[in-house]
Amino acid sequence: MAAIFLLPLALAISVQTIHAAPRTTLWQIQSVDTMKYSRDLAREKLNDNKFDAVIDQQIKNIAATGATYVAIATPYDEEFYPFLSRWVSTARKYNLGVWFRGNWSGWERWFNYPSISREDLLIQTEKFITSHPKMFADGDVFSPCPECENGGIGDPRHTGDVSGYRGFLLQQYSKASTAFTKINKQVLVLNSHNLDVAKLIMDSSTSAGLGGIIAVDHYVSSPQKLVNDLSDLSSKTGAQIILGEFGVPIKDLHGNMTEIQQSGWLDSALRGLSLTKSVIGVNYWTSVGGSTQLWSTSGKSRSAVGMLTSYYIPKTISGIIVNALDEPVAKAQIFSTVRTVQTDSQGRFQLAYLEENNPLLISAPGYYSTEYHNYSENQIHRIIVKKVHEGILFRLKYLLLQLKKSILH
Repeated sequence: MAAIFLLPLALAISVQTIHAAPRTTLWQIQSVDTMKYSRDLAREKLNDNKFDAVIDQQIKNIAATGATYVAIATPYDEEFYPFLSRWVSTARKYNLGVWFRGNWSGWERWFNYPSISREDLLIQTEKFITSHPKMFADGDVFSPCPECENGGIGDPRHTGDVSGYRGFLLQQYSKASTAFTKINKQVLVLNSHNLDVAKLIMDSSTSAGLGGIIAVDHYVSSPQKLVNDLSDLSSKTGAQIILGEFGVPIKDLHGNMTEIQQSGWLDSALRGLSLTKSVIGVNYWTSVGGSTQLWSTSGKSRSAVGMLTSYYIPKTISGIIVNALDEPVAKAQIFSTVRTVQTDSQGRFQLAYLEENNPLLISAPGYYSTEYHNYSENQIHRIIVKKVHEGILFRLKYLLLQLKKSILH
């Protein structure tokens, strides 16, 4: 039974398109990025069928962490479509949603492609989506132009064209979303930005026009700064936040790190992010390749893999909320330090938590709030809540229930 996340009304329409995890998770999007292999080697390995074994191993490793998505950065140009298809089909094999984080090669002049304009990108993106309906699945995420500021349109911090940049993003969102509607696929359209760009261009109206979700690629010196920066952006815009890229170590920011130091930094960051209610997704950069990698090129996992897995597959309490008559209590809210869920019509729930020594708080209309202690993962907990007003009929039923129990025993 998947967790039920309590979210602002403004986000309800956008979130329904997000890949539904078949288990309780801390974030709705839990992803690992493959850019160093899915983009950088796109031309080199385009016709190398032996490379499929590498793709399979990377996707298999990512799925084993508890990721719900894999970020694939292969360009959208037709030249690379066969290569992209190999990555996507492997992701489907391991039941992962796909976050398409490629771009058009001409936007940043990848692979010596000639530069393209804003209009070119809009037209080509719409055609790409409608021409390849079988490429996409409900719940996928699609980025028409990750970090658009790095390419053709120019960085608004330098051009000064903030209004034009906002307009272009809104056009992308509208055209891509319409294209997915045409092919009858529910795909979340989401571009990411460097934090400084996001702070400049994102206000409440712009973020609302983009579905109420902002993705930020952000590398910082400390976990606390990472959390603070994302919280500040959410407060400014009223948007939910997805961390599009983060990872350690980046030499200029962190120097050299041992495996243990990398894992410790990641632990602090993920703990802080899990406690930040506005953050609904994270994408670790990268799987293999570069200083932040989780696995070596030979496939050996670093200590950080275990740390990431402990958050991507969190501890989970399962239970049922009942009243004194053993009747299920529907729509009760259960709060842990990191998440809130609501019971279904049978009073059942599953809830992610970090530590057993933090009590759960249970609240339901017409019942006293209750703290619940001494819980664990290895049993289904039956939790009784007390009605505020117990009428005569309720008390009579209770007495009959106790009498029945005494007779049976």
